[in-house]
Amino acid sequence: MEKNYVVYILECGDGTLYTGITNNLKQRLTHHRKGTGAKYTRGRGPFTLKWLETGITRSQALRREREIKKMSRTKKLEMIQRRPADEATEEF
Repeated sequence: MEKNYVVYILECGDGTLYTGITNNLKQRLTHHRKGTGAKYTRGRGPFTLKWLETGITRSQALRREREIKKMSRTKKLEMIQRRPADEATEEF
């Protein structure tokens, strides 16, 4: 099994958080920016990458995404503050 998936959290321009998975982060972020990514993120830019977990399989990524989506906003923010997106929070 290839461990090439990532789980990520974006902060949208309206302050909401979006959690997703991908095996091509650069392309996925481009899709979000162009409005062709997830329906939820359309019109909610600009985005800031706040969290990133790398080097996991697709099934691990799906499981982790589900865990994160079940968390309260407060818990997600606490998690982000403990370890930001590999210290590379960037707006796009």
